[in-house]
Amino acid sequence: MKSISGFYGVYPVAFALFGADGELDRDAVRRQVRAMVRHGVHGITVLGLASEVHRLSAAERHCLMEWVIEDAAGEVPVAVTIAEPSVEAQRAFAGQAKAAGAAWLILQPPPVKSVPEETLIRFFGAVADHAGLPVAIQNAPEYLGVGLSAKGIAALNRAHPNVSMVKVEATAAGVHRLSTETEGRMDIFNGRAGNDMVESLRAGAVGFVPGGESYDVLTAIFNDLTSDQGDPARGNARYREILPLLSFLMESVDHFLLYGKHLLGLRLGGDPATFLPRAPHGEPLPFSLAFLQAEAARMGRL
Repeated sequence: MKSISGFYGVYPVAFALFGADGELDRDAVRRQVRAMVRHGVHGITVLGLASEVHRLSAAERHCLMEWVIEDAAGEVPVAVTIAEPSVEAQRAFAGQAKAAGAAWLILQPPPVKSVPEETLIRFFGAVADHAGLPVAIQNAPEYLGVGLSAKGIAALNRAHPNVSMVKVEATAAGVHRLSTETEGRMDIFNGRAGNDMVESLRAGAVGFVPGGESYDVLTAIFNDLTSDQGDPARGNARYREILPLLSFLMESVDHFLLYGKHLLGLRLGGDPATFLPRAPHGEPLPFSLAFLQAEAARMGRL
């Protein structure tokens, strides 16, 4: 797989895992990250929506970022999402991420609705110019309420060439439209828990940022579909097999956190309380838990 930035593949989001005291659990985070590395992921993402970034304090965000980079141990690149609300705060966090060993950054827009596109372009450009690392824009207005048009993304790339990637939550048709309208100038990473993986690759995506519960299967599928040593027929078959689970998880961010973390707990092992979203959170349904238990048994331990 070739890409403009040099980055591609499956970059699962590391969950924020909490102990019984409600604080981040150092050992659980380490086990999670080392399992990702052991199963051959192409990279790891931290502080995305699946990291419950908006439920973490500034100190906790820094802590989780540093732990994940430390536990990746340079064996795979780590992409750090930056969701700070101002240019100054994003620049500061970008500098800290670079110092900690981040390979690239994913910038979220400021949490302000009805912002003119020109203002967003200036915001991202002002951060990217000081980042000192390759930069992706998280363009997911479906979840963030703020985003750029394809034209705006292309303009940002022309003015700031280190903005060479886009992280989206799009259908394959949306990926194709973005790739076409940006004239192939940007590396596109799709999310959506891994839904539309096969179609998104055909549409122009170079990678995926799924959750942290089924990355081993998704990595194997990606390799089968893109590697010279892969087996596309096997990859397509495994994708069809896992698609019902991915569709189930993708109902909403809160739903994904509740059930995705539970599935990780079933597969990774450990205290079930560690694999819950930060309180307050919904209560899982017995019917859905039975489905996840069957999926965990089918996929196996991590």
